[in-house]
Amino acid sequence: MTTEPLACPSCARHYPLDERFCARCGMPLVYVGSEPIEAPMSDAHGRARKINPAYTEGSLVRVGGGQNQAEAEMIQGLLLEEGIPSILRRSAGFDVPDYLAAGPRDILVPEAGVEAARDLLLEAGLPASTREVARPAAGKLLAAITLVAGGGALVIWLLLQVAR
Repeated sequence: MTTEPLACPSCARHYPLDERFCARCGMPLVYVGSEPIEAPMSDAHGRARKINPAYTEGSLVRVGGGQNQAEAEMIQGLLLEEGIPSILRRSAGFDVPDYLAAGPRDILVPEAGVEAARDLLLEAGLPASTREVARPAAGKLLAAITLVAGGGALVIWLLLQVAR
């Protein structure tokens, strides 16, 4: 076990061995004198290095959506370039496994990054359909079903009147 103190790679503050993260900026601590990793070891490691720790706190909140997987991944990449972590989730009702890339996707970010993510999406000039995936209103759907059922009942009543 080494007795070298730990330091923050971002702000260079020193910490004892029992600490794991910088109290000031939230970065993981490294041993003093260790060689910094310049090149990412994998694609996932490269993406993780872009994330701003300030945006990682809290539960996941929906900030927008894409009409398909490719559009949602483009928005996710845009958020990552600003240090905002995000995940994609299939929108409710569109989870048919036969069409894996089709259908709308929700974009979720931690609560700490919601405001920054929404501002970024607004600044990027994304159309409203990208920020908010259109969903049928429950009231409109109920009205349409009632109208169809009422029309069907009227047709049946008329046929019974003619048959008499």
